[in-house]
Amino acid sequence: MDGPEACACRHAQKVARISRQLAERQSTRPLVLKKRAVSHSVPKARDLKYSDEKLDISDLNEILELDVAKRTCVAESGVTFVDLVAATMRHGLVPIIVPELTGITVGGAVAGCSIESMSFKHGGFHDTCLEYEVVSGRGEVLTCTPENEHRLVFQMVHGAFGTLGIITRLKFKLVPALPFVKVSYQKHGSLGSFKAAIWRHFQERDVDFMDGIIHSASEYVLSTGRFVDSAPYTSRYDWVKVYYQSTRERAEDYLRTPDYFFRYDRGVTHVFPRTAVGRFFLGKFIGSSQLLRLGEKLRWLLSADKPTIILDVFIPFSKVDEFFEWYRDEFQFFPLWCVPYRRVRDYEWLSDRIFRGLKDELFLDLAIYGMKQRGPKNYHKVMEDKLLGLGGIKTLIATNFYSEEDFWKTWNKGNYELVKARTDPGNVFRTLYAKTCLTARGLPS
Repeated sequence: MDGPEACACRHAQKVARISRQLAERQSTRPLVLKKRAVSHSVPKARDLKYSDEKLDISDLNEILELDVAKRTCVAESGVTFVDLVAATMRHGLVPIIVPELTGITVGGAVAGCSIESMSFKHGGFHDTCLEYEVVSGRGEVLTCTPENEHRLVFQMVHGAFGTLGIITRLKFKLVPALPFVKVSYQKHGSLGSFKAAIWRHFQERDVDFMDGIIHSASEYVLSTGRFVDSAPYTSRYDWVKVYYQSTRERAEDYLRTPDYFFRYDRGVTHVFPRTAVGRFFLGKFIGSSQLLRLGEKLRWLLSADKPTIILDVFIPFSKVDEFFEWYRDEFQFFPLWCVPYRRVRDYEWLSDRIFRGLKDELFLDLAIYGMKQRGPKNYHKVMEDKLLGLGGIKTLIATNFYSEEDFWKTWNKGNYELVKARTDPGNVFRTLYAKTCLTARGLPS
């Protein structure tokens, strides 16, 4: 990596180009960003974004500055976490939240609400960020922090899926890391026991990492990890072995720290190829990025009316029992990935309705990957309706069927429209509702 001054100079030239292209743009067609990394939203059969006009930002892929003493990093939005971890580990540091897939970018982690197994302490990746540079739809370059005049822009670009502007640079915090992670797999036979263990670790902060796999309604595994200096052996899950299955079979495990971060890259619970023989011959070459690119190219093979269920839901910890009893009867699908998530703040991008009377410090993120829809029900809509009544949140990476009225019961319409009017009054990037609920399904907006 070049010195900070050279990196900053190159970055300024890239941003000037992007700004100029937006400021001089005459077309009224919606704009989509051309990036080097693949999109980590779920591919959809009729998504209109593929015919949108493109703006190339694929050169935003540099780490601009690493301040080892202050434990901060400045990076362009297209830097992938696999490259970021490799660079920071050389200094004994890592990002606080490292999403589970190698190809997720730092900008994508903010736009799409990325979390992982440090989230029980620190919330999402966004909660570890200190500053964003955002280029508006008119080409204006804004420096946004939680304290300055653009503080609402800073908060609202989280979960906005690029509809409020282009994040071009981020500054975020790092934490010390050791070369290995020791993982312990705590087995539980009931939801109550599983929840009690989660709450104990959440309160005591006695581990570095915590997530879990719910293999069935009677089989729960809580995976807790700690950084360690040395390991008697190491495992890898980037070829034949499947990580989520190992949580059922093992009592403990040791992984190199980067291998721990990306242990789910071959599939969280929907691993492909599915057979050991298939993984032996092809598994080394098929990670999440390759599968997503294939899904985009072959999206015409995907069901538009009954899309496979791939989604995350955030459930207030006090409502987990109620949700799970309903889920077990209504969905009857396992395994589930489970990530405890600390409520760091009352997020500006969520409706006031979500926080009204909510006392929970902790949410439980439950991820459903690969459920085939059956019968006449639309299970995406079934989930959306349940969450509206429960005070839960569904992430927008999936196919979404909300009416506009119901959509804004979860997301904060007032704050969104306030920032939209400031950063994209010409609607260059579509609105959040249009992009995630209409355009993605091939519907006009």
